[in-house]
Amino acid sequence: MSKIEVCLTPALLDLYPIENSIVVVIDILRATSSITYGIENGAEAIIPVMNVEDCLAYADQGYLLAAERNGEVVAGYDFGNSPFSYTAEKVAGKTIVLTTTNGTKAMHLAQERAYQVVVGSFLNLSAVCDYLKKENKDVLLLCAGWKDNFNLEDTLFAGAVVEQLQGDFTVGDDSSVAALDMYQLAKGDLRGYLQKSSHNHRLIKLNIEEDVRFCLKIDVCKAIPVLQGEMLVALA
Repeated sequence: MSKIEVCLTPALLDLYPIENSIVVVIDILRATSSITYGIENGAEAIIPVMNVEDCLAYADQGYLLAAERNGEVVAGYDFGNSPFSYTAEKVAGKTIVLTTTNGTKAMHLAQERAYQVVVGSFLNLSAVCDYLKKENKDVLLLCAGWKDNFNLEDTLFAGAVVEQLQGDFTVGDDSSVAALDMYQLAKGDLRGYLQKSSHNHRLIKLNIEEDVRFCLKIDVCKAIPVLQGEMLVALA
């Protein structure tokens, strides 16, 4: 039986052998939620890059440039990582180059060794779980966290995936058990549970409560973004 494990922060990724694993990158607030929503709404591709400066290399290719640091849009860029910037009206048929504080870094780290890298969010929870069941390979749920630290919201999503897969996979580590316990405690009121999180306090200062509530919606999307080369595209 394939196993499922949870890596609570990218700082721990080197501890996991992922060469034959599907890695699900998780950055609920807000990178992977926005990426999922953008691909669902017809974006041709999203290119995750590590640094703000890396976006500039694509400036003359007609792509939309999106950059976020510490929850805010970087001055001079088209938008950041609010899901409401990734509507069909804005992104359908377009390629977006994106850098964020945590999520795009986690994708690059995973891509160096993983069998496959896909993007997970509450918005596409069931689609991701159905795909993982079908593929029947080892799974690592990689929480992007906050600047290499543990965070609540990504761990909650990891727990939601473990809940759906535990009958079909071996639960491989204590991080998975903890994530599952946390999700089962919180799932009746995810937003209420996250009131206590450190990231919640950061986001309150940015006045983006609408973003937070949207990112906690379950199964709004069917699209699964998958990293192919340098681009995130819709999984065929």
